[in-house]
Amino acid sequence: MGKCDLTIAELRKIYALPLMELINKSSQWHGQFHRVGEIQVCSLISIKTGGCSEDCKYCAQSARYQTAVSAQPMMQYADVLKEAQKAIARGATRVCLGAAWREVRDGKQFENVLQMIRGIADLGVEVCCTLGMLNPAQGQRLKEAGLYAYNHNLDSSEEFYKTIITTRTYQERKDTLNVIEKANLSVCCGGIIGLGESVDDRLDLLLELCTRDPQPESVPINLLSQIPGTPLEKQPKVSIWEVIRLIAVARIVLPKAMIRLSCGRIDMSMPEQALCFLVGANSIFEGEKLLTVANTAIDQDQEMFALLGLQKRPAFAYGV
Repeated sequence: MGKCDLTIAELRKIYALPLMELINKSSQWHGQFHRVGEIQVCSLISIKTGGCSEDCKYCAQSARYQTAVSAQPMMQYADVLKEAQKAIARGATRVCLGAAWREVRDGKQFENVLQMIRGIADLGVEVCCTLGMLNPAQGQRLKEAGLYAYNHNLDSSEEFYKTIITTRTYQERKDTLNVIEKANLSVCCGGIIGLGESVDDRLDLLLELCTRDPQPESVPINLLSQIPGTPLEKQPKVSIWEVIRLIAVARIVLPKAMIRLSCGRIDMSMPEQALCFLVGANSIFEGEKLLTVANTAIDQDQEMFALLGLQKRPAFAYGV
């Protein structure tokens, strides 16, 4: 979908609607472009954990902070493929590979990633990677290996971003999004709420995303996980009503995008998740962990799907 022409003032008006009106509006938009009650199940595998040189204040994998996460060697191909097969058996139709790198560097590790992508793509699911910044040649090689999507979050508004990360600029993140688009890869780009940002910062992020042309196919919404040892370990949690309002606005201004409930879902009750689905979220991550943080138990997700009558979205659905 092409970009929208909304302003930040218009986004504020939408966000401030009476809650019942906002829920009704967003659910109507959702029903126009998506099958109600259909949720894509994704799985995230950390193929290279810890030891990152970046200073993202929320991240357990930064080498700058004393957290429980230590640098680990890159996973072996066979182990990654086994994890992917287990996730697919549980219903995942999108497998995401994450590496704690500032940027992709050519060499043995990148060749190993390409092998992993080929192997998982052969299983018939969407493959997504989040590996940091990359150049056009690397983007093309990822596409040729069978990569479907690339995740590179903007995290927050450009102004607030500067207070959270200093080792990579906002413009560098946007440049990477341009590389992804030029490689004809599906763009997965979202943010994190609960970092201490204002509502306007969250809306500025949505404005940045919805005015891109084309809009991103996939928008993950993460809730901060307060990691001991990071500068944000004592940051208070965000109200579920703020989360629901943000998802609703995201659905209205990004009508065709997959809105993915990502980190922080473990803190949501089943009724709270149901409300998120009602206003437009239509993807979750399954498995015991999301990179380094705990995730909702697999049996609880199975119970939720059964109780709410949710259906699992197939891979490569409807040309998206």
